Amino acid sequence: DIFHRLRRYFEPLMEALKNAYRQDPVKHADETSWRNDGQSGYAWLFCTALISIFLFRNTRSSSVPKSVLGQEGLPGVLVVDRYNGYNKLPLKLQYCYAHLLRDLEKLGKDFPDEEEVRSFTAILIPLLSEAMHLQSQKISDEEYYRKAQKLSKEILKVCRSPARHLGIRAFQDIFTTHADRLFHWVEDRRVPAHNNRAERDLRPTVI
Repeated sequence: DIFHRLRRYFEPLMEALKNAYRQDPVKHADETSWRNDGQSGYAWLFCTALISIFLFRNTRSSSVPKSVLGQEGLPGVLVVDRYNGYNKLPLKLQYCYAHLLRDLEKLGKDFPDEEEVRSFTAILIPLLSEAMHLQSQKISDEEYYRKAQKLSKEILKVCRSPARHLGIRAFQDIFTTHADRLFHWVEDRRVPAHNNRAERDLRPTVI
């Protein structure tokens, strides 16, 4: 009886939090493995600057984010990694550059003797890093958008350049195929080019 009374109390509160989350112009989501009493599962986080919603589920399927974000079109942008469980949600996505940067650095470490790879990573790593830190710079909006436009053009130029190495081509394909999920930070300063907020919120729970 106590459990059911608590559930009746908390369910409306959770729904109110979900509604506030859905309407925020910048939303974040992330998930990580989570074991409970020896059973494998996942800890999910859905957060904004003011809200953090944790869900503990036994699945990593898209049914979990769909249960939070629903099926109807939503305003704003959702910042995520490239896990495909988020790809069919009813709103715009911004892929996290921090994850891309780690993949790019791994490419360089995997092929240290390939001159083409060294040249590609040497050019693109600083561009992605600058994009990630641009939002926090103490500059005017006018200066921000000018720099953001310039950066995005430079990133796309590198990713559209001819390449022979298959690892480079695979990385370039991410930007050329999913350009609609990689440059919302260029048009809206509120949208970061990284998902650090979700990773910071999730880390204490993981620890």
